[in-house]
Amino acid sequence: MDNVIELRHVHKSFDGFQLKDFSMNVKKGFITGFIGGNGVGKSTTIKLIMNLLQPDSGTITVFGMNYKEHEKEIKQRIGFVFDSNIFYEHLTLAEMKDIVKRSYVNWDEQVFNDYVNTFNLPLTKKIKTFSKGMIMKASLTVALSHHAELIIMDEPTSGLDPIFRRELLEILHQLMQDGDKTIFFSTHITTDLDKIADYITFIDKGEHIFTKDFYEIEEQYAIVKGGMELLDRETEQEFIAVRKSTHGFEALTANKSRTEKIFGDMALIEKPTLEDIMFYTKKGAKEHVQLNS
Repeated sequence: MDNVIELRHVHKSFDGFQLKDFSMNVKKGFITGFIGGNGVGKSTTIKLIMNLLQPDSGTITVFGMNYKEHEKEIKQRIGFVFDSNIFYEHLTLAEMKDIVKRSYVNWDEQVFNDYVNTFNLPLTKKIKTFSKGMIMKASLTVALSHHAELIIMDEPTSGLDPIFRRELLEILHQLMQDGDKTIFFSTHITTDLDKIADYITFIDKGEHIFTKDFYEIEEQYAIVKGGMELLDRETEQEFIAVRKSTHGFEALTANKSRTEKIFGDMALIEKPTLEDIMFYTKKGAKEHVQLNS
């Protein structure tokens, strides 16, 4: 089984939003970053993957199985980490653990205690006293304590301080060393994915834009900067989008090698960030953003 998650031609409409003919794969044994702006369908997609929403049409399989026949088996193998508190706030972490562990046949008390110690989490304090960082640590502890093969994370670093964000990324990196786990990581903090992601899936306005491995992105995409004299109707066609100002232009290309041949030393060619790619990439057409500067 190469893909842990497969969505095929999925449609979902509600509250004025539409996921349109959406297909994507998440490869086994890798970290896939899931990027896109706010309100473009990331959380909806995750809810569909977790069977919290059902598609209007299309198919969803996890571990090669569908939820209709294998929901319990699938969920035994998944760990979820959300950007908000999913625990009962009036309980302590120890009390919450005693409730949660009944749901998992592979619950490992030793693993739970190890992460509690690693994260310095208080077992006897009520969860309502936890900071956002502590709640995230507790969520990750629970997600990892039943030997989940697939970890699904929805904006896990949102609102966290930079130090803990770095610690979390290091923990995820360590988790991947045995090769048995898969992480699906949705975030708008794209710099986090620069550090750990193997693949990137980009969604915009309910549509799948691309899924590419990080090496492919680095080889294909580039930011190009130069004077306006370099632009004409023909050269603009080389770009996904162009941003113009009185000082020159900045553009994104998805064909780095061809662009280098066309412009040579006349333009500055740089490595783009994922944020650059999100900003410039829009489905279907070249977009030109005129700046008043």
